[in-house]
Amino acid sequence: MSDRQRAAALAAAAVTVLFWASAFVSIRSAGSAYSPGALALGRLGTAALLLSVFALVRRVGWPARGAWPGILISGLLWFGGYMVFLNWGERLVDAGTAALVVNLGPILIAVLSTRLLREATPRSLWIGMGVSFAGTVVVGLSMSGGGSSSLLGVLLCLLAAITYAIGVVAQKPALRHGSALQITTYSTLVATVALLPFAGLLITEVADAPVSATLNMLYLGVGPTAIAFTTWAYALARTTAGKLGATTYVVPALVVFMSWLFLDEVPGWLTLAGGALCLAGVAVSRRRDAAAPPSPGAAAPSPGAAAPSPGAAPSPDAASGHRPEEASPRPDAALPGTPTALRDLSGG
Repeated sequence: MSDRQRAAALAAAAVTVLFWASAFVSIRSAGSAYSPGALALGRLGTAALLLSVFALVRRVGWPARGAWPGILISGLLWFGGYMVFLNWGERLVDAGTAALVVNLGPILIAVLSTRLLREATPRSLWIGMGVSFAGTVVVGLSMSGGGSSSLLGVLLCLLAAITYAIGVVAQKPALRHGSALQITTYSTLVATVALLPFAGLLITEVADAPVSATLNMLYLGVGPTAIAFTTWAYALARTTAGKLGATTYVVPALVVFMSWLFLDEVPGWLTLAGGALCLAGVAVSRRRDAAAPPSPGAAAPSPGAAAPSPGAAPSPDAASGHRPEEASPRPDAALPGTPTALRDLSGG
């Protein structure tokens, strides 16, 4: 992958984490007026409408057969199930517990992508994720306010982390058969259809919800879903799932900064230290490990090996002047905030 493609993927990932970090304010407002299922349906319905219109304008066609397993799995588990589990679980646990459990997601992504996608997971990735996860725990505990947690809430947050990880790993192969816009659009439509049983509840709650809560729900559909999930898919097609998942550990640090900037909630030193750990871990995870030296005797010829005979016929490659090249990697193989709202550290 060229430096230009790598920079484009990094920029797309940056757009994603910025929107996911900004989602905490909207979730906090909309979640006070909407139940978990209704909020998820309203958010996804908004995103599905926007993406469908854009896909029609861009003349995005029906996905190839090979893309559908990933579309269905990511649409049902990640786009749909994850949002319901997260919205529900966050109501039953304190922010620190939510941050601890939900942010197991990137680690699960790395494990699953190694086993199922055969992706390389260099040592720097594991070290970086460990540092970032520790930072997430520090931030969450420092801002939890000593709230209580229920076993059901912990299980729901764990389900959110699991469905998030499975959805990302399932989406990766689908991106070999379609564009980021196409895969995201149809995954959103699948999730919206799956959540239609909450339609009656959504209609009832819209009538009673304040305008600000409804506007925040719409924002969640436009920014953190329609735009952010598309830029995520664009980046995922150009990097490994494990490395991109580790990038989302930037979100907790951004949440702390946004809480300070927009809500005048000044973080303590412990919170700032946790945010710094998150950023340091992401930086470490994106480092490239040095190439391992060849094993002794594996590449070096034996002292007694005979040199080519001067009269031997040259190989076809040598005769033509062509030098075999290494196979270039596929682009897709080369590569979820405030003291109470930190529950959305996973990206909303």
